[in-house]
Amino acid sequence: MAKKKKSSPNSIAVNKKARHDYFIEDTFEAGLVLQGWEVKSLRLGKANLTESYVYIKDGEAWMSGAHISPISTVSTHVVANPTRIRKLLLHNREISRLFGSQQREGYTIVALSLYWKKNMVKLELGLAKGKKLHDKRATEKEREWNRDKSRILKQGA
Repeated sequence: MAKKKKSSPNSIAVNKKARHDYFIEDTFEAGLVLQGWEVKSLRLGKANLTESYVYIKDGEAWMSGAHISPISTVSTHVVANPTRIRKLLLHNREISRLFGSQQREGYTIVALSLYWKKNMVKLELGLAKGKKLHDKRATEKEREWNRDKSRILKQGA
């Protein structure tokens, strides 16, 4: 039976689907503008990034599609929208680089992971290019070969 990987104590949510569907060329770290109930939900790990994406509008970066489940005990007086559009905090040069790559070179911007950094929530963004079906097969084949290779080496030693 395979060992269960321990996630980092700072990790909140990871978008595993993004690494499967895209080649990640470059990564960026962005802050998030959150409401109080969202922070409390994130402390309990109630976040999902699988359908999230990032777009740039009017010189600002926005994340859409991320799902942060509200906690019923916290958000009784607030109408909580779990999939609301959240503003990302990036430097102007990072935003212009992301925007230029997205427009000219056909890249897309995907959310890779949410994590804690000094009591602040950070989002790891990836500048990504889509994989074709044969690329996904090649990646899977390479992963299986590495797994078999490590098994063979472990048995031989």
